[in-house]
Amino acid sequence: MAREAPPPAADPADPAADPADPAADPADDDDRALLRRIRSHPLRRFLGPPRSYVLTRFVLLRLLGLVYFIAFFSLARQLGPLLGPQGLLPADRFLERLVDVTGSPGAAFRRLPTLFLWLGASEGVLLAAAWAGVALSLAVCAGVTSAIVQLALWALYLSFVHIGQVFYGYGWEHQLAETGFLAIFLCPLRGFRPFRSPPPPVVVIWLFRWLIFRIMLGAGLIKLRGDPCWTDLTCLVYHYETQPVPSPLSYYLHQLPAWAHAVGVLFNHLVELVVPWFAFGPRRARHVAGVFLVLFQAMLIASGNLSFLNWLTIVPAIACFDDGALGRLFPARLRERAAALAEQLSPSRAHRIAAALLAVLVLCLSVNPVMNLLSPRQAMNATFDSFGLVNTYGAFGSVGRERYEVILEGTRDEAPGEGTRWIEYELPCKPGDVRRRPCLITPYHYRLDWQIWFAAFGSYESEPWLVHLVYKLLSGDAGAQRLLARNPFPDAPPRHIRAELYRYSFTRVGDGSGAWWRRVRVAEYLPPLSVDDPSLLRFLAAYGWLPASRALTPPRDELDGVERAP
Repeated sequence: MAREAPPPAADPADPAADPADPAADPADDDDRALLRRIRSHPLRRFLGPPRSYVLTRFVLLRLLGLVYFIAFFSLARQLGPLLGPQGLLPADRFLERLVDVTGSPGAAFRRLPTLFLWLGASEGVLLAAAWAGVALSLAVCAGVTSAIVQLALWALYLSFVHIGQVFYGYGWEHQLAETGFLAIFLCPLRGFRPFRSPPPPVVVIWLFRWLIFRIMLGAGLIKLRGDPCWTDLTCLVYHYETQPVPSPLSYYLHQLPAWAHAVGVLFNHLVELVVPWFAFGPRRARHVAGVFLVLFQAMLIASGNLSFLNWLTIVPAIACFDDGALGRLFPARLRERAAALAEQLSPSRAHRIAAALLAVLVLCLSVNPVMNLLSPRQAMNATFDSFGLVNTYGAFGSVGRERYEVILEGTRDEAPGEGTRWIEYELPCKPGDVRRRPCLITPYHYRLDWQIWFAAFGSYESEPWLVHLVYKLLSGDAGAQRLLARNPFPDAPPRHIRAELYRYSFTRVGDGSGAWWRRVRVAEYLPPLSVDDPSLLRFLAAYGWLPASRALTPPRDELDGVERAP
């Protein structure tokens, strides 16, 4: 008769295991053996024991809600003058052209998914959607959210990005959309209080780490490949002065000696090229990486007005921390509540399946972004699918050595001449008056200020919206005037407006000038134009910005180069 095998030894980590129990289920023994093998696996020892992420989700969603709020609020405030039917780049006409090119609304949606193909793009609809985004994002900040709320925020913002044209052509627009899409899977489908819901699937946390890894590594690699000043450690000598919208601290950082700028570049390379790898490392390494990533973004927030980019980049960096690390920032009552949730509840089967499908989707869509990261011809900010679910990012792949500004000037004179008195227009935040202190407006985004900074790199032919802005100011358009810091012609619009190109540079601290900037006129950017100038009217009519009945056909325009077909 064969000897009976002895019962398996009890797992000391499992108090429920009782080797003396003759009724023990062999299947339970197999499960415990599998659990022991998982716990003893080298990868598990490397990563550490499982952690909970209830507090991580708490912080991440609220910070994302804040970014969404700023994005939708600044959109609602500037929407009409920029994208409304009477705006600089009307969204309704853009959608009409898109449908004409693609052949149908469905084909247009497949190319550029936006709800406004079906809702219309009247100013009322656009404003209602923007203020709905404001309301939903405030709810998220207050802790009231769900997968449905996050889905609505993502769909609304992506819809605006796809009709925003050049005013929404910045890399952080798709970064917010990608971050928002991942956030859908952090939340349960039912209920509106994630803090009272089961913890999120851990795979979603890892996808946020994958996002911060791509953001930071892409930014670091594009610098090494894009501009030699990043390798000779001199980029910060120019950056603080030439970035789009400097802050007050930018002025003082610019005064630092060359060795300090070199140290700053080295720190930049450390955080963007080395630190991201530790987001996938053991617990302590992840926490150190998270501290570096958040600290770096805080430094960028202080040293420049880069819209909500750096605030947004902190969101996936929060995924480097678990509840044990973030719990130190919370009162004991909330820590205990989060621990009880993590111990008593687990994600539903449907939530786990959805998270697993998301991981497969992100894995498949990551092929092109990874190939881009490896390519010597790396694109700085690019999307590879129409929804922009997995993208590639980068910033300041090239750094300007000098700062140029386009300055709009108006006059009431009937016929401008050598003795004409020109009065400058001031935008809310971009350099103009040399005695005006640089502003600090991050995370708010003045989109016209940014876009006119880009205009200085080329000519008005490449930025036709600028000519449209001039026409609206000549016409006394109230919407265009709202985009200004102040209107120098409050009683009646000027008779002529021109644009001049200036080179700006910071003054030195203590030079006695009382100014923040020095400037030198470089060239004429746009010749003086009047509201009834035939060449101006033909230019606008060619872009569909003026009724055809108002456009003059012959004679040819007197201002060479102003008339241009799109």
